[in-house]
Amino acid sequence: MQKTTYESFDKIESFMKDVFIKVGVPPEDAAICAEVLIESDKRGIDSHGVGRFKPIYIDRIKDGIQNPVTQFEVVREGPATAVVDGHDGMGQVIGKRSMRMAIDKAKLYGMGMVAVRNSTHYGIAGYYASMAVKEGMIGITGTNARPSIAPTFGVENMLGTNPLTVGIPSDEDFPFILDCATAISQRGKIEHYQRIGKTMPPGWVIDQQGRSETDPGKTLEGLTRGTFALTPLGGIGEETAGYKGYGYATVVEILSAALQQGNFLKALSGLDADGKKAPYHLGHFFIAIDVGAFVEPEKFRKTTGDILRELRASKKMPGHDRIYTAGEKEYLAWLERREKGGVPLNESLKKTITALKDEYGLDAYTFNF
Repeated sequence: MQKTTYESFDKIESFMKDVFIKVGVPPEDAAICAEVLIESDKRGIDSHGVGRFKPIYIDRIKDGIQNPVTQFEVVREGPATAVVDGHDGMGQVIGKRSMRMAIDKAKLYGMGMVAVRNSTHYGIAGYYASMAVKEGMIGITGTNARPSIAPTFGVENMLGTNPLTVGIPSDEDFPFILDCATAISQRGKIEHYQRIGKTMPPGWVIDQQGRSETDPGKTLEGLTRGTFALTPLGGIGEETAGYKGYGYATVVEILSAALQQGNFLKALSGLDADGKKAPYHLGHFFIAIDVGAFVEPEKFRKTTGDILRELRASKKMPGHDRIYTAGEKEYLAWLERREKGGVPLNESLKKTITALKDEYGLDAYTFNF
C-alpha cells in the first residue's frame, strides 16, 4: 500500500511555478499556471492538479508541441463578444485572460462571451467559472479535448471528455460549481487510478467490441492507440441514457470549434499525418452573466442558497445520512486538506517531484519525503 505524504499548498505551488519558469514560461504566466493547478489539489480534484503537472504541461513544452510563451491574439471583437487565438500557448494563461474579458464585458453589457481557438489544456474548468462567481456573476465554460468518448452505439473515440461547467453565486460559504466531464470518467482520473494501483469500475471504458475494460494501464494505452474509448455520461447504449452525455459532449464540441473556426474531433488527436506528436489546437468558450442585470444580487444569492439547502434537506435514501450539492464536496476537501497540511502525494508523485527537482537544480526545496 502506498504511503501518502502531505505537502503544503504554497510550497507545491511555488515549486510548480519555478519548474514552469525553468522550461521557458514567463514568471507572471508561470504563477497563473501553478495557481490553476494547485486549485485543483485544494478542491480534492486529484485528476487535474500536480499529478498532471509533468505529463500534460512540462513534457509537452519539452516535446515542442506547446509554446511556453503565450501569444494572446484577439482576432475579432464586439461589445459583448470576442474571438481569441491562443497560438498553442499555456492554456491556463489563455483561459484566465479570456474569462477576464468575458467578465469585463458582462459588467458593461450584462453578458459577455469569449471563444478561443488554438489553445492547450487549461486545467480544471471550475477555476474559470469561479472567477465569474467571485465577481457576483454566473460563469460558464467548456473545452474540447483529444478524442476519448465514443458516440452512443459506436466504439471509436471521437469526442473529447468536453466538460460543461457552471458556477453560480449563493449566500453560503461555498458557491454552486458543477465541474465535470461529459464522459462517465476522464483520462486524468484513469491516470490517478493507475498511479495508486486501483482497478476502474466496469462501464467506464469499452473496447472495439463494446466490452468493458477495467485495467487503467491497458485503458490509457488503448485510448492513445484508439482501440479503447470512454463511455459518455449515462454509460453504454441507450438504456441508461448514454445518449444524453453524448449529446452534451457534442454541444461542447460545437461551441469549442464552430464559433471560433477551430479544430474538432480527430483533428485534436495531438498527432500529425505521420503519427508524430503535434500541437493539440484545443478550443474553449467562456461566458459571464451579471445577475445584477436581472435581479438584485442579494436576492439571487438567497434564492440560490434556498434551493441548495432544500435539496440537501430532502428525504435521504436508506443507508445514507447526507445529500450534497455541487461544489460542497470540493469545499469540504479544501477544509480537510488545509487541516492535514496540504496536497496529498503518493509514491509516484513523490518520485516525479524529486526527479523534476534534480533535473532543474531546484535544491532550495525540501519536502516531507
